[in-house]
Amino acid sequence: MSQEAPFGKLRSFFWPVHSHELKKLIPMLLMGFFIAFAYNILRSVKDTIIVTADPAGASVIPFLKVWAMLPMALLLTSLFVKLSHRYSSQQVFYMMFSLFMLFFALFTFVSYPLGDAAHLHRFANWLQLYLPDGLSGLIVMIRFWTFSLFYAMCETWGVICLSILFWGFANEITSVSQAARFYGLFALGAHGSGIAAGPVSVFLSNRSFNPHWIIGTTAWHQSLILLTISVLASGFFVMAIYYWLQRNVIDHSVYDSKKLIDNTQVKKITSKPSMRESFAYLAKSKYLTRMAIVVVSYNLVINLVEVLWKDQVKQLYPNPSEYNAYMGHVTWVTGVLATLMAFFISGNVIRRFGWTAAALITPMILLVTSIGFFTFYFFPNDHLAVLTNFMGVTPIVLVALFGSTQNALSRSAKYAVFDTTKELCFIPLTRESKVKGKAAIDGVSSRMGKSGGALVYQGLLLASNNSLVRCAPYVAGILAAVLVGWIIAVKSLGRQLNKVTAAGGEAAMLEDAALLKPSARSPERSPV
Repeated sequence: MSQEAPFGKLRSFFWPVHSHELKKLIPMLLMGFFIAFAYNILRSVKDTIIVTADPAGASVIPFLKVWAMLPMALLLTSLFVKLSHRYSSQQVFYMMFSLFMLFFALFTFVSYPLGDAAHLHRFANWLQLYLPDGLSGLIVMIRFWTFSLFYAMCETWGVICLSILFWGFANEITSVSQAARFYGLFALGAHGSGIAAGPVSVFLSNRSFNPHWIIGTTAWHQSLILLTISVLASGFFVMAIYYWLQRNVIDHSVYDSKKLIDNTQVKKITSKPSMRESFAYLAKSKYLTRMAIVVVSYNLVINLVEVLWKDQVKQLYPNPSEYNAYMGHVTWVTGVLATLMAFFISGNVIRRFGWTAAALITPMILLVTSIGFFTFYFFPNDHLAVLTNFMGVTPIVLVALFGSTQNALSRSAKYAVFDTTKELCFIPLTRESKVKGKAAIDGVSSRMGKSGGALVYQGLLLASNNSLVRCAPYVAGILAAVLVGWIIAVKSLGRQLNKVTAAGGEAAMLEDAALLKPSARSPERSPV
C-alpha cells in the first residue's frame, strides 16, 4: 500500500482528512451532531418543565440530581451492560435509542396531556404535613413524578447515547491514526450542534396557541410537541446513519476480530474497581489526588451556581415558553463560544503558555463571573438604581445576565479547555494507571462533584426552610473556598506534570513510585 501524501499546513489544522476517509468521517460527524443537537434541545426542555411547574422552582433541582438522575443513570447503564452480554452491539444500539425515543414520545403525547391526573398531589399533600419546609424540593419531585422522570431521562441521554453509544462505536471503528485527526472534528460537530439547537428551540418556543391543532391544549404544549418531534427526528437520523455505516462502510471481518482482541486485552486490566478501591488508589498518588480535586471542584461549582441562576431566570420568565426560549439563547451562545474556543484557544494556549495556563482558564472564568453574579444578587435594588436606570433594565435582569454569561462561558471552557487539559494528565501514566486512574477520576470524582453540590443544597435548604435567598451567602462562601482550592490544585498538578514530562514519561511518575509495581517500571514511553 502506497504511503498517503501529507497534508498542507492549513489543511492539517482545519481538515486533516483523506478523500477515501470521508465515507466514514461525514456520517460519524452527522451522528455526533444529531445526538448532541437532541441533547441541547432536551437540556432546555427538562429545566423548563420542572422549574416552571407550580409550585416547583429551582430548589427541586438538587433533589432531582441525587434521587432521580443518579439512580436513572445507574439503571440504564446496568441495562446497557446486560443487553451487551446477550445481544450484538448493533442490536443494543437500536434498543437503547428506541427506548429513549419511545419514552419521550409517551411523555409528550400521553403523560403530559393528562396533567394533574398523572401526578401524586394527594400523597404530596400528606407528606407536606409531616416533612419540614426544607424538604419541599423532595416533595415537589415526588408530586410531579412524571416531570422528574422526564428530567432524569433527558439528562441520561447525554450519558448513554453520546458518551457510551456514540463514543464507544467511534472507538471501535476508528484506528489510532484516524482518531488523532477525527476526534477533534467530532467534538466540533457536537459543539456546533448548540449553534443550531439554540435558534430551533427559540423559534419553536415563541409560538402562539393554534386552536386548529388536534392535540395541544396550550401554546407551550404545542411547542413541546414540536420540540419532541425534532428530538425524535434526530434519533431516527442517527439510527439511519448507523444502519448505513454498518451496511456500506464497516468491514465486519476486521471490526469483529479487532473487537475480540481489544476485549481480550482490556479484560486483563479493566475490571471495574469498587468505590472503596477507587478511593484507595487515589490516596496512593498525589498526582491523581490533585486531578480528582480539579474534577470534583468543577462539577461542584457548576452544580452550586446553576440552581441560583435558574431560580432568577424562573422569576424573570415564569411562562414555560419564554423560559425555554431564553434557555435556547443561552444554548446558542454556548455553542458559538465552545466552537471558537476549540478552534482558537484550547491548543494555542497549551502550546504557547503551557498546561497550567490552559487549566486555569476555567476556574478563573468561574471566579470572575461569580463575583459579578453575587454582586448583583446581594446588592439592594436602590444601590443599583444608577446602573439599572442607565442600562434600562431591572436588577433581576442583570443577575440573570451574569448567571447566563457564567453558564455559557464555563460550559464552553469545559468542552474546549477543561476536558483537554484533564485528558493530557493521563498521558504520562502507565497503562494500568491510566485505566484505574480514569475509572477513579471520571467515574467516582465526577459523580462526587455532582452529587456533592446537590447534597450541599439539600442541607442548606433544610436549614433555611427552603429559602434559596438565605442559602445564597453560604453558597457564595463555599464557592469561593472551592475555587481557591481548585486553583491551588491546578498549579500543583502543573508542576508535577512538568516534572513527569521532563523526566521522560511514566517511569518517573513523580514521588508516586509506590503506585507502580516493579514489573510496571518499564521503559515503555507515552506516544506523545
